[in-house]
Amino acid sequence: MRRLWGRLTSVNVQKAVWGLDEAGLAYERIDAGGAFGVVADPAYRALNPNGLVPTLEEDGFVLWESNAILRYLASTCPALALPEDPRARAHIDQWLDWQATSFTPAMRDAFWQLFRSSDPDRALIADSLKRTEALAALLDARLAERDYAVGDAFSIADIALGCAVHRWLNLPAERVERPALKRWYARLADRPGSAHAFGEPVG
Repeated sequence: MRRLWGRLTSVNVQKAVWGLDEAGLAYERIDAGGAFGVVADPAYRALNPNGLVPTLEEDGFVLWESNAILRYLASTCPALALPEDPRARAHIDQWLDWQATSFTPAMRDAFWQLFRSSDPDRALIADSLKRTEALAALLDARLAERDYAVGDAFSIADIALGCAVHRWLNLPAERVERPALKRWYARLADRPGSAHAFGEPVG
């Protein structure tokens, strides 16, 4: 029995859902976090002491942290298998970490102010957008001469980056046009595995 805890409006849950769907694995998703609550319940904290989502349960095995879940799926599912070349694998890790430590944190203030605040702080939004634009430009340059984030094949790096970019492109704010980023995002959106991850309104 495989369960994934977390609401689909969470960018981190979207990554795990996409990974599971891309791998063709059967699972039950249970809404948790945000308006659904659950994450403060003792039973949930026994699974994930951080009280965050997503959490994956699989036959008694429990794993949290969305990029750790992606790495686990890549290590066990042929559809998401990592390349044999250690340098290519290292580049996938590089972009997973960049998404988690640079791109998504830069965007966080803009997202929270635009979607969660009743009195948005425009200065905070502007600063967040400026910082994220610089990183979007970096990713756009990376994608200018390649179809995917690493090498010639789709990987879990594209899942993590794709979910973050999905949120970025759907913020109600002006952004600089990034043609390579847009082409790559459209390519990802055409994948059946991205349907659930990209199917919910951002917010």
